[in-house]
Amino acid sequence: MNLPNKLTLFRVVLVPILALVWLFPYEQFNLRLGYFMVDNIVLPYLNLIVLGIFALASITDYLDGKIARKRHLVTTFGKFADPIADKLLVNMMLIILSYKHMIPLVCCIIMILRDIVVDGCRMIAAQRGVVVSAGLLGKLKTVLQMFTIILVLLNNLPFEIWYLPISEIMIWFTTFISLAGGYSYFMQVKDYIFESM
Repeated sequence: MNLPNKLTLFRVVLVPILALVWLFPYEQFNLRLGYFMVDNIVLPYLNLIVLGIFALASITDYLDGKIARKRHLVTTFGKFADPIADKLLVNMMLIILSYKHMIPLVCCIIMILRDIVVDGCRMIAAQRGVVVSAGLLGKLKTVLQMFTIILVLLNNLPFEIWYLPISEIMIWFTTFISLAGGYSYFMQVKDYIFESM
């Protein structure tokens, strides 16, 4: 197994670790992780731990693709596993953040349903031998999701200091870009979807 694929698998392994760290019942075991204050804004240490793991996973996403292209190590497994690893990571974070009421549930639902529809479109296209590329909106959606998750974990710092609701704006903007990208995917394969109605 080459290095990019190892990095992809490492990212997959980090997903349940991240969920366990984030959802572990610390208080039941009398564990207090504490927090610190930034200009009267509370920032729990748990958020920073989760942020560190999420950032590490996100870096592997950047590295595996870059190494694969630079060293000509692109494989069928990599093409299959890399987008799955990305969606596992991002969607798991969206679910947990909505469960903890840190982002609106509707945004989480829309973005996950969008991914399901896009995957369905890709399967239909693949059956016809058509490759549907990620496109600019698809790539932008992933970057925006990761940036927004980081901002939410930081409790909107540093923007919260100036009372700017940037994390709230970003989650809605990211949801819009996600929908726009999903629509773009759908339009590329709609003829195949409706041809036998």
